[in-house]
Amino acid sequence: MLSIASYNIHRCVGADFRQNVGRVADALRALDCDTLALQEVDNQPSARSDSMQLSFLAAALGMQAIAGNTLRHHLGHYGNALLTRRPILSSCLHDISHPGREPRGIIDALLDVDGTAVRVLATHLGLCPAERRAQVRRIVRLLAQSPATRPVVILGDFNEWMRIGRPLRWMHRALGEPPLRRTFPVWRPLFALDRLWVRPFSALRDLDVMRGPPFDRASDHFPLRAVIDSEALKTCGAHGI
Repeated sequence: MLSIASYNIHRCVGADFRQNVGRVADALRALDCDTLALQEVDNQPSARSDSMQLSFLAAALGMQAIAGNTLRHHLGHYGNALLTRRPILSSCLHDISHPGREPRGIIDALLDVDGTAVRVLATHLGLCPAERRAQVRRIVRLLAQSPATRPVVILGDFNEWMRIGRPLRWMHRALGEPPLRRTFPVWRPLFALDRLWVRPFSALRDLDVMRGPPFDRASDHFPLRAVIDSEALKTCGAHGI
């Protein structure tokens, strides 16, 4: 099985408004996943050993890291990240920023999942509806560039507050409609901001929001965790390594 999660760690600032990267590391361990798509990862050099959050979390979990920085400045970097124990066959970044809005991006990685090459797209979409529509069109175009037989996982914080929003309808049309799981905010989860799709749809075995300790304090989002059948991924086509 491929165990994978999407988690907006909110700069490691929890529900108590305190920044604690060690607490986020504990939450990631509790997820017990081999691949993690993270959003709002902050990396600012300082005297604190845990200020470089991606390096800290990768070392704490013993995982490889792909940085998907979207904001770069003299104080450090900020953005998305992918952590995995799976062999990384290739990776690249796509800029999906919208004019006048906060920079956004996609991590596009090809992972070896039990002998099958699986494309993973991890992202964090914008807050403006027009921005999200443009960004999802870009995701659909990227998806179309993969052979229909290529297994794909797309996940992240889609920031879509409405169940029937056009971006979600486009994603469902392309990949099927997975169960809705409310992940935000942790003090009263009303919105399914964090999303995950799999091709083939039949490979998705489980999709759950992880609640309770330690997840109820580590961030303002709950993580979304999926279990994907690696044997079913092979039925998508003959895409061995």
